Amino acid sequence: MTKQIRQLDRVVIRFAGDSGDGMQLTGDRFTSETAQLGNDISTLPNFPAEIRAPAGTLPGVSSFQVHFADHDVLTPGDAPNVLVAMNPAALKANLADLQPGADIIVNTDEFTKRNLAKVGYASSPLDDDSLARYSVHPVALTSMTVGALADAGVAKKDAERAKNMFALGLLCWMYSRPYESTLRFLERKFATRPDLVGANKAAFRAGWNYGETTEAFAVRYEVKPARMRPGTYRNITGNQALALGLVAAGVRSKLPVFLGAYPITPASDILHELARHKRFGVTTMQAEDEIAAVGAALGASYGGALGVTTTSGPGVALKSETISLAVALELPLVIVDVQRAGPSTGMPTKTEQADLNLALYGRHGEAPLAVVAPKSPSDCFYAALEAARIALTYRTPVILLSDNYVANGSEPWLLPTVDELPDLRVEFATEPNGEDGKTFLPYLRDPRTLARPWAVPGTPGLQHRIGGLEKADKTGDISYDPANHDFMVRIRQERIDAIPVPDVDVEDPDGDARVLVLGWGSTYGPIGAACRALRERGLPIAQAHLRHLAPLPANLGEVLAQYDKVVVPEMNLGQLARLVRARYLVDAVPFNQVSGLPFTAATLENMLEDVVKNA
Repeated sequence: MTKQIRQLDRVVIRFAGDSGDGMQLTGDRFTSETAQLGNDISTLPNFPAEIRAPAGTLPGVSSFQVHFADHDVLTPGDAPNVLVAMNPAALKANLADLQPGADIIVNTDEFTKRNLAKVGYASSPLDDDSLARYSVHPVALTSMTVGALADAGVAKKDAERAKNMFALGLLCWMYSRPYESTLRFLERKFATRPDLVGANKAAFRAGWNYGETTEAFAVRYEVKPARMRPGTYRNITGNQALALGLVAAGVRSKLPVFLGAYPITPASDILHELARHKRFGVTTMQAEDEIAAVGAALGASYGGALGVTTTSGPGVALKSETISLAVALELPLVIVDVQRAGPSTGMPTKTEQADLNLALYGRHGEAPLAVVAPKSPSDCFYAALEAARIALTYRTPVILLSDNYVANGSEPWLLPTVDELPDLRVEFATEPNGEDGKTFLPYLRDPRTLARPWAVPGTPGLQHRIGGLEKADKTGDISYDPANHDFMVRIRQERIDAIPVPDVDVEDPDGDARVLVLGWGSTYGPIGAACRALRERGLPIAQAHLRHLAPLPANLGEVLAQYDKVVVPEMNLGQLARLVRARYLVDAVPFNQVSGLPFTAATLENMLEDVVKNA
């Protein structure tokens, strides 16, 4: 059967089902195949916090959204063009996000009375006109998979589990994706179970062949590769990129990297990834709790390593006393906070930007440190390098504020050459530095950086005290002198304030915008997409994005003063907006969302259009 092939410039697909239906794996494999074709990609995994959420219920729905295009994309897309719904719950949970005309592929085998009743359907929406606005494709995914595997020698339960591979094969056929790497992946994943290798490969091929032969899908689609800078690319998540950035920091500093971590969603994948890189001098320790993890990392820094600890908001709260100790000791320490929705345990698998105040101020006493935030999954690599650079150069703790959106999202990453990466080598103290040539002064500061010497324990003649009690200037002796304490508090703050960070760049193509959108962290993509759409419609708007949140760029006040309105979209209740107002006396307009989901570009576009027209 000859199928029509239609060219598209972009597509958004969402796979949705129970947590046990393999939607994350399905989406990941589709994304990997798409990356090989050279499309630009952005993804959004969305799943429950429970290991095994209640099957067939709305809270138990797990989804994976992928946006791919023949041009650069900034977000995972607002509204899916295609929804693959494995059961009634997946359909009901995602239907409101679809635009009229969207394709819906439904697994009809799961639309039983019992499953419909679980989510409040009195009757099947497949049998009435409630889905008339959409293009619905009923497919008996489960039974067709079981039928295709009748001779595969696997139990019926294992055959039913392979339905996600049937769906993946069908979607790969629909959108002309390759499949060789998925078949190789299945061989690796089920290497100890040859029967499951054969079953999943057969299910995938059955889905592909179904698309090829059925009359239900008369059109096949193609999305040509995007134009990108020449080089070698790989698809990467934010957590993977951040881990590799820490590995690169160890290599470029010629220091061992020590990670002290306690597993916590959504930061655990950094621990998993770093554990694979022992050959690069990386040591990982899964501690018994958050406090032990940061204590071990700080001890590693004291011993001459690049100490790192990874966590989320609840863990940062537990680590705060040791982070304050690192401020007093003036030792390098990288604290990665992959933010999630709070407070308390909150929504562990949902995203938020609500730890900014915690990062800036969440310690006892005057305990300043540096804060950086990546803007995208691949940018996590460079943010990790920057956090390590600041920590090592200025002997300070640095908090790296990622979040669930960038941590689990993925995009193509252009692999850098080693020569492009910063030289992070440090000089340890090896000789006494006192005027008499015999005394070591552990708090005698470098006049350029205000950093104190870093002396590895055991270096002859460089014995010195450590501990949380206030240090005397230069000697490091315990001091309760009021004037000394005043000096030490101010010099620690001055050291952070004096860190040179790049000026903030402003994207204002025509130079006549009166409204500036200021963002930080993962809001970069939605803000950029919204501003791009407004400019295409002839509405001038400027965008600036902050990577360094402490210290702030030196030119930020000057930039803010050039615009009539400054709008600050954040996934919190206005934390950066309040900081900007207090620091620069600018009437920053907050726009806040705390739903556990990232902004959509359309939401920001509509809001910013009103601001621009009324500016």
